[in-house]
Amino acid sequence: MTDLAGADAALEEIHVRRDAPFERLHLDATSWVDVSRGWLAGADLLYRALLTDVAWRSNQLFRYDHWVEERRLGSFWRPGTALPHPALAQVHRSLQHRYRVELVGFSLLQYRDGGDGQAFHRDTDMRWLDDTVIAVLTLGATRPWLLRPRTSRHTTADGRGATHDLQPAAGDLLVMGGRCQADWEHSVPYLSPPAVGTRISLQWRHAKRTGRPFAGASYGAPLRYGERR
Repeated sequence: MTDLAGADAALEEIHVRRDAPFERLHLDATSWVDVSRGWLAGADLLYRALLTDVAWRSNQLFRYDHWVEERRLGSFWRPGTALPHPALAQVHRSLQHRYRVELVGFSLLQYRDGGDGQAFHRDTDMRWLDDTVIAVLTLGATRPWLLRPRTSRHTTADGRGATHDLQPAAGDLLVMGGRCQADWEHSVPYLSPPAVGTRISLQWRHAKRTGRPFAGASYGAPLRYGERR
């Protein structure tokens, strides 16, 4: 088999499973999460390709008066540039078709081990939070993935007020919608001990310009990138 034939065969193995079931979890009257287990076939092949081929970089966020390095690596794809992997063209089209939204690019995040993670937060940098769609595709290791209502601030054994742990595995798709970014918070918690495999998360985001835009400080400002890791 030639290298080209091998690449074509691998591309056929990585595809959206059109028969994959979706379950909608209604968090409240206006917020929901769709869960599709095993939505992407060939997830391990895509994981290995992205892990080695993507120009992963460390990010630094400005917090109050100083820079803080994020405990994860990232990258981003914009239309008009080469895709990180050709199989992602079908993934991108499938999400737009199912949710009837235009998705401008997507981000890639790498959690190297349990020492990488993200605290509870909302994606307030989207500004318009009343009607959003955020799709999250997981590749690699299974990690806790927590949700809690924004009003929950107490510390408990189940993850600081977490009410749901969706724990996406390789190939699983989660899609947050409605007012999920206004009224709920999500987290990929840090793990101790940190001995867990690497997880890659791909994220597509869309916000309708309805309601009142978020007026606080943007989560995404300013941001600078370090060297490839």
